[in-house]
Amino acid sequence: MLSVVNDDGSAANGSSLIDEIVREGARRMLAAALEAEVNAYIAELADQRDERGHRLVVRNGYHQPRKVTTVAGAVEVKAPRVNDKRVDEETGERKRFSSAILPPWCHKSPKISEVLPLLYLHGLSSGDFVPALEQFLGSSAGLSPATVTRLTQQWQADHAAIMDRDLAEVDYVYVWADGIHLNVRLEEARACVLVLVGVRADGSKELVALKDGYRESGESWADLLRDCARRGMRAPVLAVGDGALGFWKALAEVFPAARHQRCWVHKIANVLNALPKSAQPGARKALQDIYNAEDRDPAARAITTFTQLYGAKFPKAVKKITDDEAELLAFYDFPAEHWIHLRTTNPIESTFATVRLRTKVTRGAGSRTAALAMVFKLVESAQQRWRAVNAPHLVALVRAGARFERGQLVERPATVAA
Repeated sequence: MLSVVNDDGSAANGSSLIDEIVREGARRMLAAALEAEVNAYIAELADQRDERGHRLVVRNGYHQPRKVTTVAGAVEVKAPRVNDKRVDEETGERKRFSSAILPPWCHKSPKISEVLPLLYLHGLSSGDFVPALEQFLGSSAGLSPATVTRLTQQWQADHAAIMDRDLAEVDYVYVWADGIHLNVRLEEARACVLVLVGVRADGSKELVALKDGYRESGESWADLLRDCARRGMRAPVLAVGDGALGFWKALAEVFPAARHQRCWVHKIANVLNALPKSAQPGARKALQDIYNAEDRDPAARAITTFTQLYGAKFPKAVKKITDDEAELLAFYDFPAEHWIHLRTTNPIESTFATVRLRTKVTRGAGSRTAALAMVFKLVESAQQRWRAVNAPHLVALVRAGARFERGQLVERPATVAA
């Protein structure tokens, strides 16, 4: 029952009435959802009866109340209990009902778990979590220093599992590679996080690997790619990255069959840095004419035009385009629906833009393993929001060797056509 409001808008116990209303609404909605879940489970198994005709799955009161920390604050939950008398024929063990909404081990919502690495990366120590969040969430449940320590240990285990998983059953047709420099307690001042993101044959994006390296050296990238190959990863059809020579050298060594696509965002930034500010607006438009062209031939003509306009005065800037023309225009040999994804390393950059914002103030030596695990956890959370590439059905055709002209499919491999 809600408290009576005081003159200052607070409840009698000193808390905000609006917060109490939100928490009470959340409690009632959660209780209703749990009741509906149990009722649906029992109704579905209503025909399951013993030799005396009694139901094998029935209600059995309620579990002890417990508090669950949610984004609406701490909510007290009294979950209904189910008596499931059925026996698994294979194992001989009793079957059990487990709520998908509120598992037995759950004491905080996934969103709260997502917030913790953000705050930790932002420099909040484990001892500061309780005073910082207790007032906001209305409870300190699940926020003790020991809980945060256990979380970081779990993040490390999750990161280690990702970096040791078998890749033989996964096929990454496209991959994006980038080296991200973050202020997150890496032991070497010039260390960075090497990230590899791939597109599976069904068009979905997935984190392939994440580890630290020295700068973006060829040996650091080669070590990461060799590890992926050791675990069964096939050579991607196309790899997208910036101009860092270390990655391309390593790719040619480990996956020589993979084609190269240079990131246009990085390339434009490098070209404009070689031009005076007065020439940059016009040059930017000329460069956009290249990667926004309808096909490879118009793009090649746009490069010729760019060379004619800027070659005489700014040969170094033009050379950055002409020397990498083949790698800059490689995406035109793939489905037109995929061009927007393949021109840049944006799938990595967009994810790490928010990570950078949260790591500007983090200092200290710390643990390299813990820092990488926290970055991994942030990427893992972001991965749930990554959308598949456009026309995902065409990804399998790319792997099968289908030929595309002007972005359109002109040849189906015999294996696919059959």
